[in-house]
Amino acid sequence: MKSPRIQLAATTIAALAALAVAAPVISIAVLALQPVPDLWPHLMAYVLPQALRDTALLLLGVGAVALGIGAGAAWLISSHDFRGRSLLIWLTPLPLAIPTYLAAYVYADLFEPLGLVHRALATAMPLTDAIRWLPNLRSLPGAILVIGLVLYPYVYLSARAMFQHRSADFAEAAKVLGAGGWTTFRRVSLPMARPALAVGLALVSLETLNDIGASEYLGVRTLTVSIFTTWLNRGSLAGAAQLSLFMLAIIAVLILMERAGRRDVSVEFSAENPRLSPRTPLKGIKGWLAFTACAIPALLGFAVPLLYLLRESLRRGLLSSETSVWRDAGHTIALAAIATAAALLLGLIVIVAQRWRSSRLADVSLAVAQAGYALPGLVLALGLLAPVLAIDGALNTLAGWLQQGSPGLVMVGSGAALVIAYVIRFLAVPTGFIKAGFERIPVDYDDSARSVGAADLTTLRRIQLPLLRPALLGAAIVLFVDCLKELPATLLLRPLNVETLATSIYQYASRGSFEEGALAALLIVAASIPPVMWLTRFSDVPQGPA
Repeated sequence: MKSPRIQLAATTIAALAALAVAAPVISIAVLALQPVPDLWPHLMAYVLPQALRDTALLLLGVGAVALGIGAGAAWLISSHDFRGRSLLIWLTPLPLAIPTYLAAYVYADLFEPLGLVHRALATAMPLTDAIRWLPNLRSLPGAILVIGLVLYPYVYLSARAMFQHRSADFAEAAKVLGAGGWTTFRRVSLPMARPALAVGLALVSLETLNDIGASEYLGVRTLTVSIFTTWLNRGSLAGAAQLSLFMLAIIAVLILMERAGRRDVSVEFSAENPRLSPRTPLKGIKGWLAFTACAIPALLGFAVPLLYLLRESLRRGLLSSETSVWRDAGHTIALAAIATAAALLLGLIVIVAQRWRSSRLADVSLAVAQAGYALPGLVLALGLLAPVLAIDGALNTLAGWLQQGSPGLVMVGSGAALVIAYVIRFLAVPTGFIKAGFERIPVDYDDSARSVGAADLTTLRRIQLPLLRPALLGAAIVLFVDCLKELPATLLLRPLNVETLATSIYQYASRGSFEEGALAALLIVAASIPPVMWLTRFSDVPQGPA
């Protein structure tokens, strides 16, 4: 039985969710209208040229590293059989468990003078020679390498999903025409994987733009870092908003490029012969080289940071008697749990509104709700500042009318503003998972329930939610960990005198004593490993006979 009032309520909530996602962008546009004539000569002369250059080079460099490692590893693991391949299936995506800022802090600590690598080199050569051999990671090339080693799994996961489903027809046609393995990869497999590669590169670029901890620590003056310094160091909210518009324009270009990369590519398998290409066995030196090529990026992106954090945590006492890290962990868990519950509920309503009552408003609401992930945390925090302060002002005015004491900064002081930021930024996660879950539930189930007089809410509670449990669990895990790792929005919107694990690590690194925050960093990584492994829990797609 259809329930018009329930359907209307769900559609209304979905529209309000979309409005909440759009509100920070509208707020930034309004803030950017304020004139700041004294600031722009300085920005044009000393800030923007370097910021735009470093941002462009960082995006291109990280994209190239992620594409080379991710696509290459995906092709080797999906198309070939060699010793150690089963281990690589689980190991290769694990760098996603390391936030970019943690990787930067770890590698800068390892390679600085008198660091662990320097001391190891000094045992085999004079001290001055050891310093000359050390790479300078506090540079643009260093940032490209470190961030690329952490983010390449986005390309790997999307490309592997495509490479695993290669039809045997294409491989056989290429072989008949005399193409070897490399030619088949370059001329057939790679063009067919273009949509997947475009999606992976878009995610890498968005994460690179969102980064502030790694770029700032390694001395790269990106546009994100420039917005941060303009807002906090120069005290110009309007100037930061105007720079944010440049950032949003870059994001719009990246999204258009991603859509262009997926356009006009259609990969259809034969309905009569849906065989998948068999994996090519690699033995001896070829198999060893394939394993090494895939293992080295995973070891550098995941194992090295993890072992360093474990070593430093053990040196300082893994179960430290210092209560600050556990207090910060409590703050982190509380904020992330509230945001996860709110985003799950809101994501479910947005998807249900479209399923119950498909309309232009429901479709637009879903599209806008999923766009929040494209907003960098710093830009999102800047855009939320004016709305949450306006809400706090309204609450104080209302309290005055009611002759009650002023409640102060309710939204900011209670952490509500930070929870809202988490929900807006990561709402795409539950909507994506839940939408995929609903696509596995036949619409016939809904029709059957209505035919016996079941209301929409009853159908949702008794039939759909039990079938959606895996999707909801996956969304909750990924959401929770994304909130744990988020740094820019947390840094700017957290309540006064409240630290989370991410901001605590940032404070230690800013003081030049990152190793003291190793336990906090280890807790973030430990919490991030299960969801990454969950993403790779599916077994290999069965291949056709060789």
